[in-house]
Amino acid sequence: MIQLLYLMAPAYLANMAPPFTRFWPWNRPISERWFGTHKTVAGAASGVIVGIATAGIQHAIAWSGALVRYDHWPLVGLLLGIGAIGGDVVKSFAKRRLGIAPGHRWIPFDQLDFVIGGLALIARQAGLSWSDVATVLLLSFAGDLVVNQIAYRLGIRETKW
Repeated sequence: MIQLLYLMAPAYLANMAPPFTRFWPWNRPISERWFGTHKTVAGAASGVIVGIATAGIQHAIAWSGALVRYDHWPLVGLLLGIGAIGGDVVKSFAKRRLGIAPGHRWIPFDQLDFVIGGLALIARQAGLSWSDVATVLLLSFAGDLVVNQIAYRLGIRETKW
């Protein structure tokens, strides 16, 4: 279980980065029409950068129990960062098409979009089994609920979910 959480750390942190950019004056929506106002260029870029940086830190730690080789840590971070941000953007696109307003909850997709995106891009390299994927999804769902509640209470997020 620790190995799976360690593997997903770049995706988790990439997903947490965008809210910190919401007050930047140059932060513009990627496409308000397609994704709403909550998906921004600076937010997406920050998520990918944080994913890469996290994988770089994991490479420096050189934990022998890791599920992927961090010799190519920029690729690992890029895949998990793009996967996390991409999963979130795809979910936002679906929400707009279904008429669900930005910020309105859509359980379980709000909790798992970034995880599914990250897993889609890294699962093959990590050699994950279906039970590994299920474990990541369950742990991530519960963890996302807790983290979002904390972020909401600290004023980092506008919504509880």
